[in-house]
Amino acid sequence: MLYDSIGATDSEWAGKPYAEIREVADSDGSVLVVPVGSIEQHGHHLPVATDTILVDAVVHGGTEQTGADVPVLVTPTVWTGFSPHHLSFGGTLSLELDHLRAVLEDVALTGIQNGFDAVCFVNGHGGNAALVDAVVSTVGTETDAEVLGTTYFTLATDEVGALRDSEDGGMAHGGEYETSLMLHLRPDLVADAAKREGTLWDEHYEWSGGDLLDGGPVSVYRSFDEYSESGAIGAPELASAEKGARIYDAVTSELAALLVAIHEHNA
Repeated sequence: MLYDSIGATDSEWAGKPYAEIREVADSDGSVLVVPVGSIEQHGHHLPVATDTILVDAVVHGGTEQTGADVPVLVTPTVWTGFSPHHLSFGGTLSLELDHLRAVLEDVALTGIQNGFDAVCFVNGHGGNAALVDAVVSTVGTETDAEVLGTTYFTLATDEVGALRDSEDGGMAHGGEYETSLMLHLRPDLVADAAKREGTLWDEHYEWSGGDLLDGGPVSVYRSFDEYSESGAIGAPELASAEKGARIYDAVTSELAALLVAIHEHNA
């Protein structure tokens, strides 16, 4: 619950009085981080908040590794995203594309007004990725602050790829990657092994990629029920908490390195 979790880390925007936020923002090379998630089905074994939970955890894990000398604050995670392709399963809340764009632009621009030198969007849902990339440009034209964006599962892909036990396609939606992270971070929200069923990615066009580690050069729209009966794609049966801990360490370390580099470039 928000009332007993806000302020757990020193990098949280939401747990600070406004004067402390301004003080961090006024520091040389200050960085504002905006995590962006979603509320959408993830098969029978993961909660609909999986993308929001994971991006929030990765962002806070990364900022905690930047060190006390890096002035960085994290906004509350934008908890819903653009997920029309999941609506057929139920359980999904989705914003219209223009509405999500406006939310991200407004959060970033009003946050920057406090004096931040840079803002970095960190996305946790594949369906948001193109929009986040576009918002980097729309916000960038409206401010002198540096504006950046990334999707966390595109970080440390070589390290994560070396950890996988599945074939290409096994680390897709609700598959080995996300299920392992959830088993590490929130095992209480993961259903038992009997419900961890996924379908390997089966897209007609080979250029569309295989899973979270291989997005491919071609995007194609399909409702998710065309890919999977359960709503999950991949090999969640190969997930483990140990693997999730190693994925988490690899991704948060690379995100921390990125945030430090942003700070140093803007100091």
